[in-house]
Amino acid sequence: MKQNILPAIRLTLVCIIVFMVIYPALIWALAKAAPAKGEGETVIVNGKVVGYKLEGQSFTADQYFNGRPSAAGYNAAGSSGSNKGPSNADYLKEVQTRIDSFLAHNPTVQKEDIPSDLVTASGSGLDPDISLKAALVQVDRIAKARSISKEAIMALIQHHVEKSVFNGIEKINVLKTNIELDKLK
Repeated sequence: MKQNILPAIRLTLVCIIVFMVIYPALIWALAKAAPAKGEGETVIVNGKVVGYKLEGQSFTADQYFNGRPSAAGYNAAGSSGSNKGPSNADYLKEVQTRIDSFLAHNPTVQKEDIPSDLVTASGSGLDPDISLKAALVQVDRIAKARSISKEAIMALIQHHVEKSVFNGIEKINVLKTNIELDKLK
């Protein structure tokens, strides 16, 4: 037993140094080397911070693109998913409520045409992007609410389309696109 105690203590000390000193210092240094110095990339409009590039926000007015629902209430301090599975009755009721609300605000859309990212929360609860399909399905509502052509909104969407790095899915950043919507006439 004595022969195992010293190696265990050495391993514990090495792990403490690696995981409590070296690894956090490395992550901190990488964050400080990033463009925003690890503080998050703010989005500024007319000299005022209106949000963060990589943090979702709630947009519920008909003249804006709706983002992905948040299980964390769009609170970055409490970032998390709901941990409710697809067979959970409360979760299913919540998703159905979101579907009903979306259909009420988008009468030209059929239930089967609603992309899942508009009615289900992401794992972090703070997803700033929606799929291209989720943006396109909202065009009629936004055009009507703003009294502008669908073509102008479609052009704006196409201008803001980005491809995901890992899977190539086309998406738009909701905050940046909504800011540009306010500039349309």
